[in-house]
Formats: sequence, C-alpha cells, structure tokens
Amino acid sequence: MGATTKIASLKVLFIVLDCIVTATIVYTLITDGLPSRKDLLMPWMTATLIDFYIIVVPIAIWVACKESSWISRCVWIILLICPGSITTCTYILLKLFKESPQDSTKEPIYSFLQNRSVRNGNGRGFSSVVVGRIVFAMLACLMLATLIYTCLTDGSPFRKELLTPWMTELLVQFYVNVAAIAVWVTYKESTWTSALIWIIFFICFGSVTTSTYMVIQLLKLSPEDPFDRVFTEAEQKQVGSPPR
Repeated sequence: MGATTKIASLKVLFIVLDCIVTATIVYTLITDGLPSRKDLLMPWMTATLIDFYIIVVPIAIWVACKESSWISRCVWIILLICPGSITTCTYILLKLFKESPQDSTKEPIYSFLQNRSVRNGNGRGFSSVVVGRIVFAMLACLMLATLIYTCLTDGSPFRKELLTPWMTELLVQFYVNVAAIAVWVTYKESTWTSALIWIIFFICFGSVTTSTYMVIQLLKLSPEDPFDRVFTEAEQKQVGSPPR
C-alpha cells in the first residue's frame, strides 16, 4: 500500500469515527440528558471511566511530544480529557492533513508519529523512559485492581441493566481511542498476526493491556533515549524501517 493510500485510508477512518462519536454524544444528550448525575456513577461505570482515562494517557503523551509549546500541550490534553475521543480523532485528522507522501517516502505512519518539535533531551540524572516504565506499570496494576474489586463487589459486567445510554456512549468513546492505539500497534509490530493478537487483547482487557504494551515497548529502549522514540521505533519490517 502506497503512502498516499495509507494516509487517505486513515483520514477516512478517523472522519468516520469522529462522526460516530459526535452523533452518539448528541443522541445521548437528547434522549438521556446531561451525564453529570450521581445515579450514573454505578460501580461498573466508574471502572469504565478509569479504564477510559488510563487509555487516554499514552495518547496525551504522544500529543505532548508532537506539540512545541506548553500552552498548546495543555489545551489539547484538557480537550482529550473533557470531550474525549472527539478530540483524539480531530487531532489525528489535523496532523494527517498536514502530511504529504513527500514527507514519508519510507513509511507514512513514521512521519505521522514522529516528534516535529525541538527536543531538549532528558536532562542530567533524569530518564523519562524509566519514569514511563514505572508509571505505566502502576497504571496497569491500578486498572487490574479496579477490575478485580468491581467484579467482587458488583458481579459480572455482562448484564443488560448496566448498558445505560451514557455507559454505551462511554464504551463508544473508549473503543474509538482503542482504534487510535491499534493504528500505532500495526505500525509497531513486525507482523499482522502479532498486531491482531495485541488488538484483541486491547479490546478485551482495555487499559491493562495498553499499559502493559507501553511498559514492554519502553523496556526495549535505553534509559538515555528520549521518550518519544517509543512511538516511532518499530520492529524490523520486510520493506525496511526508518533509521534510528
């Protein structure tokens, strides 16, 4: 698949996902009112919210790496937290429309993922890679503990009464963010089989798998490496990979 086709396919994908999320939010607001109600915060709704915001973390870090100023970083991260996956899709689309085949003669996804801002390094005695390993390991443990606790106290999540309109909306937002992560994983993995296995785990276990995957990828980097390399370093592919 050529660079132009890949970029065009991603544009179509995220335009469709953006429209789906927007339509879902509008429909849920019209039919079920505002989400700021105490009765919505059932145990599994709370667990799903935690799951959602943990999976936002790697996306927010990537956005922070892409942006050159602290103001733009803070604005985008706040938007990732509040409107949710609408922001994810919109941000990805903005970056995709800035891409051209001439920018990515080897791998368009590499060009899309890479940090274009000035990089200052890790600084003396500080390794963002090591910190990232610890943070994502803690997030994986937090989500796993949340799932176990909620299962023990509230039973199985596979019950009809849990699928309230706002729970459904949250699940749509969650899986749109999973789709964004899945695009990155297909770039990172050397085979479609391994990418598909990881994506299935993302769908089934959510942010537990996402955080675990981040730890695994960070362990492949040197502590001296800049953190943003975790997004662009990929397994060796038959067509060749961009140089380090």
